[in-house]
Amino acid sequence: MSSQEEILNDGRFSCVTRDPRFWEMPEKERKIKIDKRFRAMFHDKKFKLKYTVDKRGRPVNYTSTENLRKFYALSESDSDLSENDSKERTEKKKKKKKAKPKGEADS
Repeated sequence: MSSQEEILNDGRFSCVTRDPRFWEMPEKERKIKIDKRFRAMFHDKKFKLKYTVDKRGRPVNYTSTENLRKFYALSESDSDLSENDSKERTEKKKKKKKAKPKGEADS
């Protein structure tokens, strides 16, 4: 790609490499943060559409959920909370299973 290097070294285009308007946006800033209230849209069937053709009529095989994951992300604090919530739920289920039934008496 020597032609690209020549373009970058050319004095006429040197301002493009220094101008932040032309820099690529970081992935963390690119996605819109969604809080836990809207977390269900990644899993709910109401938000899922299966596409067979794209807008130009070419055959494709993907769903709208992939687009949602591409443009939206759970916020950092909410994703941590959701992981802790799921851990707490599994611990509570384990405790309930270990609990003795009411009919048994301690001897």
